[in-house]
Amino acid sequence: MNDHASDAGTTPWYEIRLQGRLGPQWAARFDGMTLHALDDGTTALVGPVTDQAALHGLLRRLGDLGIPLLSVTQTDPDNSSDPRPST
Repeated sequence: MNDHASDAGTTPWYEIRLQGRLGPQWAARFDGMTLHALDDGTTALVGPVTDQAALHGLLRRLGDLGIPLLSVTQTDPDNSSDPRPST
């Protein structure tokens, strides 16, 4: 995987899409990333991940919790699509 954001000296951002909805109380478990409950019944976990080891640790934590993973996408924090919480 090309980690182009870290090459520029910035922390890369990721959007991790999860099946189901996680409440805001889960945010503390995910190193300051933001949870967005989406209208399609999924949750987007969005934010900076310091390096590949931290990303793998985060994914392992999600797996240990039994939360189904739908996708992992490296994003640009300035140009990423901001998933809006459902109302």
